[in-house]
Amino acid sequence: MDAVFKALADATRRRLLDSLNSHDGQSLRELCSEMEMARQSVSKHLAVLEEANLVTTVWRGREKLHFLNPEPINAISERWINRYHRDRIHALADLKRALEEPMSKPEFVYTTYIDTTPEKLWQALTDPAFTRRYWGLHFETDWQVGSTMAWVMDDVTMQDSAQVILESEPPRRLSYTWHTVTPEFAKAQGMSEELREKLGDEARSKVTFDIEPMGQAVKLTVVHDGFEPGSVMLEMVSGGWPELLSGLKTLLETGSPLPASA
Repeated sequence: MDAVFKALADATRRRLLDSLNSHDGQSLRELCSEMEMARQSVSKHLAVLEEANLVTTVWRGREKLHFLNPEPINAISERWINRYHRDRIHALADLKRALEEPMSKPEFVYTTYIDTTPEKLWQALTDPAFTRRYWGLHFETDWQVGSTMAWVMDDVTMQDSAQVILESEPPRRLSYTWHTVTPEFAKAQGMSEELREKLGDEARSKVTFDIEPMGQAVKLTVVHDGFEPGSVMLEMVSGGWPELLSGLKTLLETGSPLPASA
């Protein structure tokens, strides 16, 4: 928390966050141009934001892209927003909402730090005994590259030949295609037929989990991409991932998942 507030206290770093909020996924060159600052100065400010976990980076080939990371703001929100009157913290609430708005680039990037081991985190991402507790579903697959996977939620099974494992390097990296929105799933989620058809017309996305040991903790970066501009699915998962990953973190650190929303 101290690192987050220290990072937010600087006007230049807030401008960098504003720039990423309006145009996410920028390179250092783009940010320097946007800020009209020297490369070294921008790099130093970005390093502070990365240290506070307010900015996360993803490599695209030889280019390093910077993304706004809402996780620390979510943590601040969970700790204080319900404790004080909204008019005392409306600026913080506004920032939280801004960070949770759909990203300008068609992808979702989120980084969190979990007090666990890479092996336990991998198990939590793949073992039905874990996924049922924080995700409410489990996967039927052997987790081998190229294998198909079924998503099973209560009595609803989403199975499709295009639902496959793309990368599997335990306990470091896992990637797979997103599930098909079947009529059964749509009905269980209360989706209209119009929304289901709209989602069905979109390109299939994929999600990637990068697991990196960081001392006594593990850095987890989730990248959900493959969306087309204006994707409805991106808007939906951008709201769902923070809560799901908070549940995963809580389960691994306390042994109990987050309480279900009322």
